[in-house]
Amino acid sequence: MGSIEGERTTVGWAARDPSGILSPYTFNLRNTGPDDVYIKVHYCGICHSDLHQIKNDLGMSNYPMVPGHEVVGEVIEVGSNVTKFKVGEVVGAGLIVGSCRNCRACKSDIEQYCGKKIWNYNDVYTDGKPTQGGFAETMVVDQNFVVKIPEGMSPEQVAPLLCAGVTVYSPLSHFGLRESGLRGGILGLGGVGHMGVKIAKAMGHHVTVISSSEKKKREALEHLGADDYVVSSDETQMQKIADSLDYIIDTVPVGHPLEPYLSLLKVDGKLILMGVINTPLQFVSPMVMLGRKTITGSFIGSIKETEEMLGFWKEKGLSSMIEVVKMDYINKAFERLEKNDVRYRFVVDVAGSKLDDHQ
Repeated sequence: MGSIEGERTTVGWAARDPSGILSPYTFNLRNTGPDDVYIKVHYCGICHSDLHQIKNDLGMSNYPMVPGHEVVGEVIEVGSNVTKFKVGEVVGAGLIVGSCRNCRACKSDIEQYCGKKIWNYNDVYTDGKPTQGGFAETMVVDQNFVVKIPEGMSPEQVAPLLCAGVTVYSPLSHFGLRESGLRGGILGLGGVGHMGVKIAKAMGHHVTVISSSEKKKREALEHLGADDYVVSSDETQMQKIADSLDYIIDTVPVGHPLEPYLSLLKVDGKLILMGVINTPLQFVSPMVMLGRKTITGSFIGSIKETEEMLGFWKEKGLSSMIEVVKMDYINKAFERLEKNDVRYRFVVDVAGSKLDDHQ
C-alpha cells in the first residue's frame, strides 16, 4: 500500500478502452493530506452508470479507468485536520470527492450540484492527477465527502445505499414527498428501483411498480412489498391507474416515451427522472399543462442527505437485496447488469478478492 513519504501505490481493476473489460491495474494514490481519510476498501457496489462510463456511452471516458462509487471501507489513516473520523471506523464514500465549497449549491449543502464538483473516477483532482474509483484496494478521500456508517449496519448492505439509496431518498425529501399516505410509482425495477420501493414503503406510501413485463411481478409484490404491479404495455392496467399517482420515480436508463407515465400523475404530480439517458426525450406540452405536472430530475444526494438516509434505513430496519461477488467476476457482473440480470444490485467483496492477479 506504499509509504507516507513517497506517493503510495494501490491495485485496482481498470477498463483500458471502450470494450469496458476490467483487469488488474497498479496506480498511484496521493499521500494523506491534512483533510484526507485513507480508506481500505471492503465493499463496492456496481451501479448502472459505471457501465456507461467504462463503455464510453457518454463520450467522455478517459482510460485507464477504475470505476466504482458505492464504497464502504475502514479508515486506516487520517490527516491532521480530520476530527470526524478515527482509524478503525467503518465509513462510506460516494460519487463526489470534491467541490468548490463557495457556490450557492455548496453553501446550501447540496454540493452534488456544484458546477466544479469532482467525480470519484474519470475526473481530475485538485492536484491535476486522474481520480480513480472504488474497485481498488485503497482510496484517499477528503473528509468532507466521507460518511460514517452507523454501527450495526452490515457493510455489504450499505454499499448500494451510497448511490442508489440516496438517489431515491433525496428527491422524496426535497420535493416534500415524505408524508405517509402518498401514492407513488416506481418505473423500472433495477438497483435504484428496488431501493425506491423499499424507501417509499418505509415512508408509508402506496407503491405501484411499473415494468415492461410480468417477469418481476411476484418479486415486487412478495419480496419487496409493493402494493401494485402494472405492465406498461397493458393499456387496460395503465388506464386503471390514470390520474392516481403523486409522483413517479423514473429509473429507466434508456430512451423511452414519457407521455404514458405523465398520464398516470394526479394534478401537480411529479415525474422524477433518474436514469442517465443520452438521447432526447419527447412529450407534447398539454400533457404537462393540463394537470400542472412537473418533469424534473434529481442527481444522487448530498453528504448530509446520505447521513440522514443511513439513519432512516437503520431506524426502519431495512435491507438491500444484493448479490455479493468477487473481483474476478466483475466483467461477468457487468455483462449481466447490461441484460438486467441481477437482483437487484451487485456488490463486490473487494477486501476478500485477489486484486493483483488475473484468475
